[in-house]
Amino acid sequence: MSNSSSITQFLLLAFTDMREFQLLHFWLFLGIYLAALLGNGLIITTIACDHHLHTPMYFFLLNLSILDLGAISTTVPKSMDNSLWNTRAISYPGCAAQLFLFVFFISAEYCLLTIMSYDRYVAICKPLHYGTLLGSRACVHMAAAAWGTGFLNAFLHTANTFSLPLCQGNVLDQFFCEIPQILKLSCSHSYLREVGLLVLSACLGIGCFVFIVVSYVQIFRAVLRIPSEQGRHKAFSPCLPHLVVVSLFVSTVLFAHLKPPSISSPSLDLVVSVLYSVVPPAVNPLIYSLRNQELKDSLRKIMTGDFSEAIKFLFSSAQRS
Repeated sequence: MSNSSSITQFLLLAFTDMREFQLLHFWLFLGIYLAALLGNGLIITTIACDHHLHTPMYFFLLNLSILDLGAISTTVPKSMDNSLWNTRAISYPGCAAQLFLFVFFISAEYCLLTIMSYDRYVAICKPLHYGTLLGSRACVHMAAAAWGTGFLNAFLHTANTFSLPLCQGNVLDQFFCEIPQILKLSCSHSYLREVGLLVLSACLGIGCFVFIVVSYVQIFRAVLRIPSEQGRHKAFSPCLPHLVVVSLFVSTVLFAHLKPPSISSPSLDLVVSVLYSVVPPAVNPLIYSLRNQELKDSLRKIMTGDFSEAIKFLFSSAQRS
């Protein structure tokens, strides 16, 4: 038996004990991580460099890509490091930092997805008021509110979770530090405070989800009133990527935390945790870029322009030499 004052590190759940599969896990996660870095990095660069994309929708998309990079960078590199060096350890401060950052990025992302649904609602249902309701100052304030809510939520959960006395060992049944797994190590009834915070967060999450659903009900009703099929497609096309991202995010998180105990197992929990913590940040750029011709055109223009400038620079340098 041990208490939290004597715990200097936690042991994370390993994907496998076989060395060959550990290396396979390392290379698989490395590929996913690089894809997430590339995809989100390209979206951030494109939106920042092309002034035609300096609109509320793309401003929120830029923030979403930053949050995705933060979320996947919080969990994947440490898991890769453990697989590469055949270890399971994470330090006590490292675990606290990982939990704080992950909750921060995930909470802020969910709030931002809610704001993005409001952006689509105003654009389709109240287009004449779009510039008034979603001016530059309003967009900055809403994005700041999403980041601030994520920070406050992460701070409360992290401070409360790591204030609990831990006497059930230091082994976590997860490949990253997660609140439910740390609560299992608690030996005090004070863990009910954290359960209360989780219930409060769940209520806020349900409120955001209801807001998103109501927004899309209004969007569907407005789109269906458009007489031409081409007009309906044009109006709803920007909404589809956001709807897919929200569905992927919400479904994986809900299944991870609300699945029946009868089907729960360490291997299933591990797979589900990868689905909601690793997959969305990697595939979100693909989802948004596949159906967004404006974003693809801007990316192509920037890459072609940079390549042309590089060729001109090399040519002029060769002439001078």
